[in-house]
Amino acid sequence: MAKDSSLFPTMDVFDRYGLRRIVNASGTESTKGASPVCKEAIDAVVGLVPHSVDMLELQSAACHAIARAFETEAGCVVNCSAAGIATAIAACMTGCDLARVEQLPDVTGMKDEVVLQRGHNITYGGQITQNITLAGAKVVEIGAATECGAYQLAHALTDRTAAALYVVSHHTVSSGLIDLQTFCAVCKLRGVPVIVDGAAEPDPTVFLRAGADLVITSMHKSFAALTAATVAGRLDLVRACMYQEKGIGRPMKVGKEGVIASIAAVERWASLDRPAIRKALEARLARGHDRLGQLPGITASIEIDATSQLFSRLLLHVDPSGAGITAYDVSARLWEQRPSIAVRSLMADIGLLQVDLRRADDATADYVIGSIERIAREASTASAASEPRETSPNLADLAEGGLKRFPLPLEPRR
Repeated sequence: MAKDSSLFPTMDVFDRYGLRRIVNASGTESTKGASPVCKEAIDAVVGLVPHSVDMLELQSAACHAIARAFETEAGCVVNCSAAGIATAIAACMTGCDLARVEQLPDVTGMKDEVVLQRGHNITYGGQITQNITLAGAKVVEIGAATECGAYQLAHALTDRTAAALYVVSHHTVSSGLIDLQTFCAVCKLRGVPVIVDGAAEPDPTVFLRAGADLVITSMHKSFAALTAATVAGRLDLVRACMYQEKGIGRPMKVGKEGVIASIAAVERWASLDRPAIRKALEARLARGHDRLGQLPGITASIEIDATSQLFSRLLLHVDPSGAGITAYDVSARLWEQRPSIAVRSLMADIGLLQVDLRRADDATADYVIGSIERIAREASTASAASEPRETSPNLADLAEGGLKRFPLPLEPRR
């Protein structure tokens, strides 16, 4: 398919380095460069990066901005949510004791256990338990993968418990586990701080109101900043997070560009007209639903995000016997065209694709919808000799295969 230059009118950097142009209808994954950076963050970065700045002052400005926007005591900026988990756990173990900060990952004399529901033991591109053990802590799993009760949490909290980690993600088991409010209430009775990993979630105030002590939010995902994350919540614990820059936080330190971009993105987020944004998104989804629902072998529906309940996506069920193509192959052909389209294919093995249009304007949404229509129609009229594959490839193996091919062959234009 010919390149649609109208979607990328001035970005010669792609040609210069031989990079693929991508329309991201999958979400805000780091593997796709997360969200397009908002103008407010770009302007703030351009204004600051040519100059030197006192980082403690800059982090203090971030603290005040985060506290105002998220209606909490304090906040700081780290270089990503994975770093935020390791930093927050270290903070819960050391407090504001610099000698202990310097001692990690040796945890002698410290509380060193972190409680985690088994259904929250996920990979998001990396193993979440590795973020815990980076700080020297031990993971204490509770419950089963699909079931966990408050009594099991209460039993696991001991005088060795430094913190409890609660993961909010589409990767976690979505039912049968302890809800956040109950989780926080049980931990509060034992004086155990609750850390929420809400990396991709659009509204951290929900978790703070539920009783979380620290909430970690990716700035480069729903907030459209440069790569960074905020840690927001209790002042004493946020301050202890800052202490980690003298310890395990040093190899994962954030730069001035990440902090100032986060300040700008948080302030922008606080002023967004969310009802208007949601109304525009719902109109695009409705158009996509009406068009894609007419295709043979494809059932379209509009599905609210199960994790946040704050936005919706298109959900496509692809029946190979009627469509002449599998869900995985639809996603693969979208990726092969130029500009490439990424859709969420985590459930392609059971015939499901999700189309996320939050970052799309009307023209981009039409490009995505039109491309799916074209691929589906081509598949439905193809000869019976090209039968759809019976199974989809394993996504973990695909990711490993991609790493084996590094560095990829590119065709830069100098």
